Amino acid sequence: GTKAVAEAVADNQQGDTIIGGGDSVAAVNKFDLADRMTFISTGGGASMELVQGEALPGVEALKR
Repeated sequence: GTKAVAEAVADNQQGDTIIGGGDSVAAVNKFDLADRMTFISTGGGASMELVQGEALPGVEALKR
C-alpha cells in the first residue's frame, strides 16, 4: 500500500508534491521516488503545522 501511494504522488503532474515525516521520507527513498517529489522534509509534525498555516519559530526568525 505504501508503495502504491508513493507512486501515485510521484505521478502527480498537476500539483506540488510534499513529503513530510521520517517514515514517509524513508519510503520514498526506498522506492527511488525522491527525485519526483517537489519537497521532502523529515519534520512531519512541523510540516503539518506549516500546511495548516501555523507560524513556525524557525521560519519566523528567518523572516526578521
